[in-house]
Amino acid sequence: MRLLLPAALASLTALGAGITGVSAQPTPVAAAPASPYSYADIADLATAAPMAIQARIASASALKPDRAPGVAAGHSRFYVEADVVSLIRGAGPLAARISYLVDLPNGANGKPAKLKKKQPVLLFAGPVAGAAAGTNSTGSVRLVAPDAQLPWDPATEARLRAILTELVKPGAPPAITGFANGFHVPGTLPGEGETQLFLDTATGEPMSLTILTSADGSRRWAAAFGEIVDGSAAVPPRDTLAWYRLACGLPRQLPLNKLAGTPPEDRRKAASDYAVVLGALGDCARTRTPPAGR
Repeated sequence: MRLLLPAALASLTALGAGITGVSAQPTPVAAAPASPYSYADIADLATAAPMAIQARIASASALKPDRAPGVAAGHSRFYVEADVVSLIRGAGPLAARISYLVDLPNGANGKPAKLKKKQPVLLFAGPVAGAAAGTNSTGSVRLVAPDAQLPWDPATEARLRAILTELVKPGAPPAITGFANGFHVPGTLPGEGETQLFLDTATGEPMSLTILTSADGSRRWAAAFGEIVDGSAAVPPRDTLAWYRLACGLPRQLPLNKLAGTPPEDRRKAASDYAVVLGALGDCARTRTPPAGR
């Protein structure tokens, strides 16, 4: 039996340690592709559509211009038949195959785009009165916007489902339709103050903004969705329904005429406070630019 010399034994020990170290390294996992559409893109459609459908295109025919009035420049209108994969939102029953019209941008050559058979899509639509329903006939749906057909991918569907989950929760933030009124009052110490702004909503449910200014000039704000005005409430995180309602629903300037009876200096402070809210929310980013409605 051969004996290992100390130096050789040390080398093998080091080699074993090196191998163990390499095998312990985690294998990098590629990040899943993000949706090509922003939160606002999907929320715009999801909040407007009674039905959200995953489907596969069965056939598509571009209509001649004389049969497609109101199509935006650089777009073509298609008559599409598609096979339903799943009804993500909406009340059934729904026909196994549906038809609809969609406006899509032309290709780089100026000709109508090509829609491939079995191409997966997401549709945001409403029912058509008198359309056939069931499992063996072709029913018709009407898209909520001329371009409310999006290419399907897992990330876009996941974002859609997250938005729909928020929409059906009790007390879900409603759409903002305008300002009701508001005011600003100075605090007890120089520099302190409070602005409260009350918003009109599509459902009539109350919504308000509170901005508090400390004596050192620092400001914090909160949005309240309900009867209770809570200045300590958390700021809505980005890419949530509450953020979307505010970032995409608030006007870019505070309508000072809604602060009736407030002194001019307090109106200016209210406008400055409102600008802080808009800055914190950030832009309502959209990548989808729908053509003019038909």
